[in-house]
Amino acid sequence: MKHWLAGLGAVALMGAAPVLEAMAQPSPAAVVTQRREGFKAAGDNMTAVAAVARAGGDPRGTVERIAAIQAWFATAGTMFPAGTQQGAPGLDTRALPAIWTDRAGFDAAMAAMQPRLVALREAAASGNVANFQAAVQATGAACGDCHRPYRAR
Repeated sequence: MKHWLAGLGAVALMGAAPVLEAMAQPSPAAVVTQRREGFKAAGDNMTAVAAVARAGGDPRGTVERIAAIQAWFATAGTMFPAGTQQGAPGLDTRALPAIWTDRAGFDAAMAAMQPRLVALREAAASGNVANFQAAVQATGAACGDCHRPYRAR
């Protein structure tokens, strides 16, 4: 009897698996909100980092902000599932359909951020202002390489 009930329970769980999986998936609106908040935080951190570079200040105080940007970009590319682009019903996003029609280009642009952020963090940690300023410019260029083709203004 125990084995029969255990088997029945397993069958019930297998039938519930698709329902449970669907319940665990965030809605497109929730994904867009999380994506927007993550990019806003990264942008705010980058703005603060760039301000230090413009002022010629000691870059060592920016290392934590850069680490936060790195952490975001480690998974940011996964925040673009199908159905979360500009024009999708009920969504307020600037993510252009080109992200999905040119996924390889988008993924390459996103991947280009990691080495730039590593170099930026190393330059900041070194305290060398000139290297830091150059790394800020290179990182900003990588941001633009993604913004121009994949984000609406």
